[in-house]
Amino acid sequence: MPEGIKMIPRGLTIAGSDSGGGAGLQADLKTFMAFGVYGMSVITAVTVQNTRGVYGVVNMEPDVVAEQIRVVVEDIGVDAVKTGMLATAEIIHRVAGLARIYRFPVLVVDPVMRAKSGDPLLEPEAERAYIEELIPLATVVTPNLPEAERLAGFRVRTESEMERAAERIVEFGCGSVVVKGGHRADLPDEVADLYFDGERMVWLRGPRVRTRHTHGTGCTFASAVAAGLARGWDRLTAVRTAKVFVEGAIRHAPGFGQGHGPLNHFWYGRIPFEPIRETE
Repeated sequence: MPEGIKMIPRGLTIAGSDSGGGAGLQADLKTFMAFGVYGMSVITAVTVQNTRGVYGVVNMEPDVVAEQIRVVVEDIGVDAVKTGMLATAEIIHRVAGLARIYRFPVLVVDPVMRAKSGDPLLEPEAERAYIEELIPLATVVTPNLPEAERLAGFRVRTESEMERAAERIVEFGCGSVVVKGGHRADLPDEVADLYFDGERMVWLRGPRVRTRHTHGTGCTFASAVAAGLARGWDRLTAVRTAKVFVEGAIRHAPGFGQGHGPLNHFWYGRIPFEPIRETE
């Protein structure tokens, strides 16, 4: 590297491809760019989808997924890894194994189970692999309410239930969890997310943006957390900043598509997106 040039943080997304560009690795790479992070990608599945739904899925062979990870990590290296759609138990097993071998400095796990349209993106038997193999290695896990219910094993709808779910998920061995509250029907004007790291339980509240253009919010949030951690921020600052970033991306959505439209990952107007500290 030429003298005087600062190393650009390196982010790797291990996720499915969204042909509509709103979610999956496409959303992750856009988010990395918005945060000034060099983005790399490992494709786990190719989905045939647009804003209205998922019309087909072709999963990659586990060996192909593993080789993509290996060649990127051994050559370029990573500062943070984010996982999205992993599709099968075998892919989760291979990703977890390589996370142990390469000792990823940061691992953000978004336990993707369904698309915004409701279409399934994870084989049912793969949920156990998440709990037993990947989540224990995670720096941050970012489930929405339906995903938190599947992981925790009980109904998660209220604040007290979110708190119980957060405690349960951290018991699996991860460093911290963000239980996202966007699915709560009892908060029409607010989105309340819960951060828990085994010691601190912090509620992060923000206004609910009434729109159908929310495709890729989960992918974008998790990759924004990963990007912040790649830049050296502490976990709560990365989570707090990701929430603000996603809210802005929803507010400035381009309005594409006839269904759940994508976000605007470049709404901020300049690169990189700046951290939101606790006092701000």
